[in-house]
Amino acid sequence: MAAKTENKLAYTVREMAQLLGIGVNNAYELAHSEGFPCVWVSARRCVIPADGLRRWLDERAAGGAAGKTGGRLGVN
Repeated sequence: MAAKTENKLAYTVREMAQLLGIGVNNAYELAHSEGFPCVWVSARRCVIPADGLRRWLDERAAGGAAGKTGGRLGVN
């Protein structure tokens, strides 16, 4: 999957789930959480910008205040 997603500008929720090694249900919960970089392109579909996902992960890896919101993924 890495070769297919390497140069993408944005990921679907399913692609993000595979990249992060989490279940699709957790990925959708994450997509709906406040502060997560999800761009809603319709009432039921969002995409996650690749740069936004990397930045979000970096903030949590650094242990900043944004990463201390609870849950394993930083989801309340």
